[in-house]
Amino acid sequence: MKYCNFCLQPDSRPGTNFINGSCPVCDFHRNSKPTDWIDRVETLKAQINTQKRKSSNPNYDSILGVSGGKDSTRQALWARDYLGLKPLLVAITYPPEQSTQIGVDNLNNLANLGFDIYSSAPAPKIWKALMRESFINHGNWAKTTELALFSGVPQIALEMGISCILWGENPALQVGASETLSKDGWDGNNLRHLNTISGIELSDYESLGFSLEQLLPFAYPREIEFASGELQIFFLGWAIKNWGLAENALVGALNGLVGRQDSAVNTSDLLGYSSIDEDWVIVNQMIKYYKFGFGRATEYVNEWIRKGILERARGIDLVARYDGKCSDKYISSFCNYIEIDVSSFWELVRNFTNPDLFEIVKRGRPRRKFEIGQNL
Repeated sequence: MKYCNFCLQPDSRPGTNFINGSCPVCDFHRNSKPTDWIDRVETLKAQINTQKRKSSNPNYDSILGVSGGKDSTRQALWARDYLGLKPLLVAITYPPEQSTQIGVDNLNNLANLGFDIYSSAPAPKIWKALMRESFINHGNWAKTTELALFSGVPQIALEMGISCILWGENPALQVGASETLSKDGWDGNNLRHLNTISGIELSDYESLGFSLEQLLPFAYPREIEFASGELQIFFLGWAIKNWGLAENALVGALNGLVGRQDSAVNTSDLLGYSSIDEDWVIVNQMIKYYKFGFGRATEYVNEWIRKGILERARGIDLVARYDGKCSDKYISSFCNYIEIDVSSFWELVRNFTNPDLFEIVKRGRPRRKFEIGQNL
């Protein structure tokens, strides 16, 4: 495992290719020309204004996926109040056992801010079965549920005749997911190549007793469907100068967003405003840490290092103290939902843990063998 020379991104991130010792995000930020933010906003406005005329829906000119989190609130407000759009907000909701009251309250807050929200919930029985299968066979319970979250917005856009899809961050520029790169930074139609979406065949899940028709909520629309519906995804974060984890949380909080009331030692969330609509992503972030040697705290720290507001040495300390942290209460809650005991959970986690990075013990959590920021 090697670290970026500038931030704390390891090359163990799937799909990451370092360039002269630099991760793709740092390479882009260090070598790109100074950004003309006014020009970016005007370019985005022009593209959206052209695209929205292709919609047939009389009530909404755009559609935006929301979860009730910091990015959702930031995007919705920016689209309506700055770009002058009339977006329909779409929430792909979790089963009741997975949703947090904070998430429900934050969705209600968006409604109170004057937005219309379309809620869609995949069948809980199917959701639960796919979650369990994804965890047991891949060590990633979100492998299929994230597919539903990504697929729901363009599916509903096609259904409602809305051709303009608003999205938040550009994964290529934010975390280095180069497979989503397009010629234009605002263009999100290559999002279908993201590791989260691509390479999954729904027919593989028919063995669980579900038909392909029942699995449709997890089917990302094909390119031919995008073309027939004239769909275009726009990355709003590309044009927002102060787009970021902390900045989005601040804007959200100033507009009624409520954060998680727990400490980073239990969640690895340095601000308490990430994935607050449910708790089990904390479990998944911990497992990701054991697989690849980085987790949520690393994501925060990398962004702050690139922005020049955190020194790398201080970032190393934060990552060492908080990355991979997850309270037993979240693990127990997750195990109860997918109906396994905690000892079986840890046995599975150990099977997916990278033995080159962690010492795997029979009892207790894996122990880090590497030094943060130092190449193996």
